[in-house]
Amino acid sequence: METSVKYKKYVLALDLVEDGSNIEIKDIKKQELPPNITSKMLYSDIVKIAWPSVVELTLTQLASMVDLMMVGGLGAWALTSVGLTVQPKFLLMIIFMALNVGATAMVARYRGAGEPEKANLILRQALMLSLIFSVITSILGYIYAEKLILFMGASEEKTLQGGTIYLKIQMVGFTFMALTSTITASLRGVGNSRTALIYNMTSNIVNVFLNYLLIEGHFGFPRWEVAGASLATIIGQFVAFVIALLYVMKGDQYLHLRFKDSFRPEPRSLKQIITIGAPAMLEQLLMRAGVIIYVRTIAGLGTVAYAVHQICMNIQAMSFMNGQGFAVSATSLTGQSLGKNRPDMAHAYVHRTRRLGMLVSFMLGTIFVFWGGNIVSLYNDSPDIVSQGARIMMFVGFTQPLQSSQFILSGSLRGAGDTRAIAIITFITVLLIRPLLAVYLINVWHMGLEGAWFAFIVDQIIRSALVLIRYNSGKWKKIKV
Repeated sequence: METSVKYKKYVLALDLVEDGSNIEIKDIKKQELPPNITSKMLYSDIVKIAWPSVVELTLTQLASMVDLMMVGGLGAWALTSVGLTVQPKFLLMIIFMALNVGATAMVARYRGAGEPEKANLILRQALMLSLIFSVITSILGYIYAEKLILFMGASEEKTLQGGTIYLKIQMVGFTFMALTSTITASLRGVGNSRTALIYNMTSNIVNVFLNYLLIEGHFGFPRWEVAGASLATIIGQFVAFVIALLYVMKGDQYLHLRFKDSFRPEPRSLKQIITIGAPAMLEQLLMRAGVIIYVRTIAGLGTVAYAVHQICMNIQAMSFMNGQGFAVSATSLTGQSLGKNRPDMAHAYVHRTRRLGMLVSFMLGTIFVFWGGNIVSLYNDSPDIVSQGARIMMFVGFTQPLQSSQFILSGSLRGAGDTRAIAIITFITVLLIRPLLAVYLINVWHMGLEGAWFAFIVDQIIRSALVLIRYNSGKWKKIKV
């Protein structure tokens, strides 16, 4: 085993497998497990990485849901104000989100190959890039905040003002969030997802507590409404950044940051990160463009319809955490398996990861179908919002298995560095099929919000099928990075 003793907590079943540089893989679907490796061991590895990620992401989204519930008490205008900032913020996050994909894939490869120094070099290079790009985008986001909210379709003055101040405050803490996400992505590459759980859970607690104090103005604190919610969020993010930074500066971790080490650009590492990250950036850009067109179409249905949409999207985002959490396992274990030249192990891990993810997705879907209206009422108990929200939650429940499969397989492809294929699939489904179909169903068939969500389901069906076809082609196992 090439992994140092002091890093023993990151040992997986994969470390017990011989390097596969001399083996011939003809049909990985029919390969049996290597000697001394059991299915139980693989499930254990998957859960070891996935459960902290699922919990972390779920708690983060729960904090976002509580955030929106607290804001919802101010009225539909506040829900819409905050909702209109979501896509511009994601748009500004595209560059470092893409770099993080490259960082995770390369750290995982070097972890599998038993080269910790190269993995740490990737961490430093990725942090340097995130710092540069996040500072630039945060300045641009602050300057053009009002125009971005107008572009998203703000139709009322109060909504415009609320969305603008919320987004401006978010931009103040943007860099800390970017750097934390890069550390998280790198830690996931080595299979360490527990640490991110700790600092993000702490961040969420701070966020929710400050929400209570600053939105309504409890215990003598000022009533800052949506501005208070935004300020609470960035303070929580700063707390997460401090904890994450302190962790990676500890010298006894697989990934450790030492400021005495060089942060100068290293061409090969930058090329590796960018080669994987560039298609991922294109994927995110296409996705955001498609979602913005989609959201602007829905915004034209009015404040109440958009508030319902925002609530259901917020609930659905929590269900993403199942697929995304297991996708962390798929990305890390695929990258590490390929770093060890064992695509057969990558497939074995992904096959089992999909099983676990699908089981959870069916349970979530059942909850959303039968109790969707009750969940919507937690945000706002207006009869119009609850009744329409209950209908939309039926769509949310139906998409759960599709989302789970799609996230996990896409995570595996990203771990292999096959990000170009995902970008092409995103272009077809999110930029073309979903928004165009939504425009047609809303404006021609006059199906209202249900039409928009029917378009979303069609997008999910086609995207899941295309990702599965790409994975089954096996081309991912031949990609060189």
